[in-house]
Amino acid sequence: MISNTRLLELAAEYGTPLFVYDGSLMLERYYDLFKFIHNPRLKIHYALKANYNPGLLELLRDAGAGIDAVSPAEVRLALHLGYSPDRIIYTANNMTDAEYDRVAATGVIINIGSLSRLKKCAKNYPGSRICLRFNPDVCDGDNEKTMTGGDLTKFGILLDAVEEVKAIVKSGNLHIIGLHEHTGSGLQHIESVLQSMRNLMAIATRENFPELEFLDFGGGFKVPYRPDEKPVDYVSMGQQIDALFDEFCRNYGKDLIMRFEPGKYLSAECGTLITEVNTIKHNRTRTIAGCNSGFPQLIRPVLYDAYHHIENLSNPAGAPQVYDICGNICETGDRFAEQRELPEIREYDLLAIRNAGAYCYSMGSIYNLRAMPTEIVVVDGKVIHINNRMNDEDLIKSVLARTGKQVAK
Repeated sequence: MISNTRLLELAAEYGTPLFVYDGSLMLERYYDLFKFIHNPRLKIHYALKANYNPGLLELLRDAGAGIDAVSPAEVRLALHLGYSPDRIIYTANNMTDAEYDRVAATGVIINIGSLSRLKKCAKNYPGSRICLRFNPDVCDGDNEKTMTGGDLTKFGILLDAVEEVKAIVKSGNLHIIGLHEHTGSGLQHIESVLQSMRNLMAIATRENFPELEFLDFGGGFKVPYRPDEKPVDYVSMGQQIDALFDEFCRNYGKDLIMRFEPGKYLSAECGTLITEVNTIKHNRTRTIAGCNSGFPQLIRPVLYDAYHHIENLSNPAGAPQVYDICGNICETGDRFAEQRELPEIREYDLLAIRNAGAYCYSMGSIYNLRAMPTEIVVVDGKVIHINNRMNDEDLIKSVLARTGKQVAK
């Protein structure tokens, strides 16, 4: 991890709020997966929706990763950054005809997750090579809003619709080269991963899909957000994944490619949001530390009640006190933490909000017309990439640009 001393130096140089990404740590997490899962045909496709920072994407590109994209713009970004079409899979849900057409024109493999879209593909794109997303009928994740399996979710084709799928595939002479499933984000139980794999493998037979080249088991690998949180035993999980897949390939009669699509696992721990405290307020039973950032820049606590560890970079040895860490947005719920014990916070202290590398900047907005923070990527202590924060003038220009209006001087 980047040292706290270095974080303070970076904050002084680039200002706050500031997203700092440890590119070295992200690559370490990427290579870890190949240590846990020993299959020589393993391919890792990074879930770009977790963090689309170009500096991080270029590091993963050079390391050999692929991309899991969920919008045409994500596909275009990956192609622009040098990912070849065969390293990208497009897994949007409820996609429009126009979106399908745009992505099909790039040569990227499209992953279809509904009978409705499959019928349209058979009619409009007969003979296509595609992937099918099935609902694994296993429900797991760290929040009910991020669980993507089971009958309450919008994702994937039901496993018991295989015969209908085969009929549609035959009608359009479609070539099913891959099957996909994704159980959820922040999976709590190793058995959920394994059972999801078993359920997909149960329908991935020669009789059903004779042209398979890969099976894709999604992502959702859990990372520890709390300091005392016990990490998942990925060594044991990897061994069981290897055994399951080896047995499947023997039964199928062909060595298929194994794909996983982690997002959070690769990028969450590498990110830190540095914010400055500008207000200390005592409201009877609460002490509020007000910051120069807010939930549009890191929305997970408001959206999911997610926990993010927070450190006082400026006064780490201060006497512990309990605070509500609040942002600068006109919403009562704009809190990064509630009733959190931290070393004494003084005005102008800098706080480090940890595990801010996944689903933080990428879910950000300019609500209250506050620009998103500067982002920097650090590798071996050196800054290799900078995404600068807009100033107020640039922000207003971006708002008016679509209207054709100019900013008055």
